[in-house]
Amino acid sequence: MHIVLDDTAMAAAGQGNVLASRLIHRAHVEAGWYLYAPACALVEADRARTGTAEHLAALPGITVLDLDLPTALVVAQQNTWAAAHAQYAAQPAADRPDGAIIATTAPERWAGEPLRVLNLTP
Repeated sequence: MHIVLDDTAMAAAGQGNVLASRLIHRAHVEAGWYLYAPACALVEADRARTGTAEHLAALPGITVLDLDLPTALVVAQQNTWAAAHAQYAAQPAADRPDGAIIATTAPERWAGEPLRVLNLTP
């Protein structure tokens, strides 16, 4: 299971959201569970709640996805870098041939997009 946290999910995790915490726990203890934090979304989550980036980046079950050149070229064309980086990270890739699910507390943000969404709103 490959899951990308968007900035709203990261901020929710920092505020103790139970569903986000369960995802983080699973990614740490269960084989086959992968949790990704796109760097642009991590920055936005930290702006919403200071300390979120440092906290999430320190967790062993989360892989922070860097903003490399190919990603930057795609993300720069969008209005919001956080959402664009999360959407880009959810696309199929060599290590994620089926893509990834986007975990969010704002599912309406992703309405109409060809993505799988996991609503973390309790």
